[in-house]
Amino acid sequence: MVTVGQLMKQDLVTVDTGTSVVEAAKLMKACNVGSVLVSQKGRIAGIVTESDIVKKFVGAERVAYFIPVDEIMSSPVIGIEARRPITEAADMMNKHRTRHLGVTKAGAIVGVVSVRDFLQPVSVDEF
Repeated sequence: MVTVGQLMKQDLVTVDTGTSVVEAAKLMKACNVGSVLVSQKGRIAGIVTESDIVKKFVGAERVAYFIPVDEIMSSPVIGIEARRPITEAADMMNKHRTRHLGVTKAGAIVGVVSVRDFLQPVSVDEF
């Protein structure tokens, strides 16, 4: 069984609330990731994804440079324990209509898993 923890990205990319959407998008490009976690007072308050930027920022014709990420972030972050199977993660993504999940250990976010991560080569026998 392949677990969420085996596929997750452990290098968390975060921005603080108040960071502009444009700066968050630039960071996503620089780090080659599809999402950034939004931090407020040392805790994860939400997540901003490529989809959020397209639908809630560009698609909504919000052109001002200083729109903060906290105005478009998804909150709270939907989480799944690292030890859970990826099939359960896929079910959660489908149920919550999201492409990213926070991966938790003992209640703390330790990684992020996205639909793209499911495309990593794995043996059919591991499912």
